[in-house]
Amino acid sequence: MKITVAWQPPKRFEATAESGAKMLMDARLESGGGGAGPSPMETVLAALAGCTGSDVTEILRKMRAPLEGLTISVEAERAVEHPRVFTKIHLRYAAWGAGLERDQVERAVTLSKDKYCSVSAMLSRATAITYELVVSERPQTVA
Repeated sequence: MKITVAWQPPKRFEATAESGAKMLMDARLESGGGGAGPSPMETVLAALAGCTGSDVTEILRKMRAPLEGLTISVEAERAVEHPRVFTKIHLRYAAWGAGLERDQVERAVTLSKDKYCSVSAMLSRATAITYELVVSERPQTVA
């Protein structure tokens, strides 16, 4: 696996994966950036949500659970002093589907957290990660 990151002044960086896929990162306006993309730390949270989301949807598919949709919101707190690492991360999974059962989603999230998600495994060595589930028949908003 290889990523190349190229600087685009003043604080923007474009990442290019071996596959050619690109992702833009930028500092927030208040930090002197243009806000054209998520910050590097925001991309870490997005990677966590994407990693666990991939696991959860695949596990539920294998269970033949009637998953129709899934959203994951991630909130994190950071240290005040540099390096401003994450001190707490909280994920909120909102899953829906006619006949979807909470225990199915709970099992999928637990397997992702404890066994499959490499991003979660790395981050959990440095900070506490908590989660909550909202399971329903119809789409739920994630706040």
